[in-house]
Amino acid sequence: MAELKYLTGFGNEFATEDPRCPGALPEGQNNPQVCPYGLYAEQLSGSAFTCPRPANKRSWLYRILPSVRHKPFAPVEQGALTHSWDEAEPEPNQLRWLPFTVPKANEKKIDFVTGLHTLCGAGDAKSRNGLAIHVYTCNTSMIDRCFNNSDGDFLIVPQLGVLLITTEFGKMMVEPNETCVVQQGMRFSVEVFGETRGYILEVFGAHFELPDLGPIGANGLANPRDFLVPTAWYEDRKVPSGYTVINKYQGKMFAAQQDFSPFNVVAWHGNYTPYKYNLTNFMVINSVEFDHADPSIFTVLTAKSTRPGVAIADFVIFPPRWGVANNTFRPPYYHRNCMSEFMGLIKGHYEAKAEGFQPGGGSLHSIMTPHGPDADCFEKASQADLKPERVADGTMAFMFESSFSMAVTKWGLDTSSKTQQEKPEDHG
Repeated sequence: MAELKYLTGFGNEFATEDPRCPGALPEGQNNPQVCPYGLYAEQLSGSAFTCPRPANKRSWLYRILPSVRHKPFAPVEQGALTHSWDEAEPEPNQLRWLPFTVPKANEKKIDFVTGLHTLCGAGDAKSRNGLAIHVYTCNTSMIDRCFNNSDGDFLIVPQLGVLLITTEFGKMMVEPNETCVVQQGMRFSVEVFGETRGYILEVFGAHFELPDLGPIGANGLANPRDFLVPTAWYEDRKVPSGYTVINKYQGKMFAAQQDFSPFNVVAWHGNYTPYKYNLTNFMVINSVEFDHADPSIFTVLTAKSTRPGVAIADFVIFPPRWGVANNTFRPPYYHRNCMSEFMGLIKGHYEAKAEGFQPGGGSLHSIMTPHGPDADCFEKASQADLKPERVADGTMAFMFESSFSMAVTKWGLDTSSKTQQEKPEDHG
């Protein structure tokens, strides 16, 4: 496969056409009476028409056939994907999961959609306010199937295996230590190359954006120029046996059949797109004298709520960096938080929990549930020589943090990956 090309920038106004069809983008207007090459113009709106210009999200797609050309949607098997937050009793204790098991392909073929499992969440897709945290474990590519999320945005964090994601806007290759966002309503299909695992943060009713920098100033954290957007690519392919469009709508799964590939967009322009980001490009900000800066300095993307400074969800990473603080306990401090914190590990060893917290696993510390470093970490850090040192080399941990009080699903409590709750004697 030829090396993929990308457009650069976060939330920019982009324009692109497949080089096989020069001039496919109409000039001077969005919806001409007859589009070049006889294409159909179709707008995908990611915001209300009358949103203020800085928040207005939409793209125009020029496609061989319109996406309305499908048979009716019908319910299909739900699997372990859910938005039902009352199926298990509330669980306020510290929870931890071992690496989630990836089924063997010779035992059962599982693609990205059938491999989705919901761990926890809160809120409601109907009222457009809330979030869900999922994991995916799969071993085979989606064949003549695509996924469409009518409920919200997917922020996908690969941990094991590479994802080749084909969207209506073009293709993205997403590897571990990268993340990508496929926004509400965008159809996509996932190709994998063996055993594959990762995490998903889904938000309803808000889109991810770069956090405000405040007194940090104009530069730092995730720089807009480092976000990559696919260039236009299309296939003009008939599928007489039927192409399946899977739609998640109000937390339920539906499927519709059509006789052509949905990836038939020859050209597009707009600012509502999928995108990816390499976490190694994150410009780390940290304390250079004493005490801790708040972990919000590690925020890559945020989905804001209507309350100033309060997020539906933040995506936070803990990348390799220098630790230089004087007279300071350097690992994360003991804490009770008005936010929910789900931690995941892409690779390496998380600095506050060297044992028991493994790549491909996770932990959940619910609102106001105490948490902090384990006893061994506390003892070592309390006696350490406080010279400048590298922190988290070879490691990439992340956190999905939310102002919502999240419920754990029945699957999340029953899965064989769940370990015993953290024990008080493990800490300090």
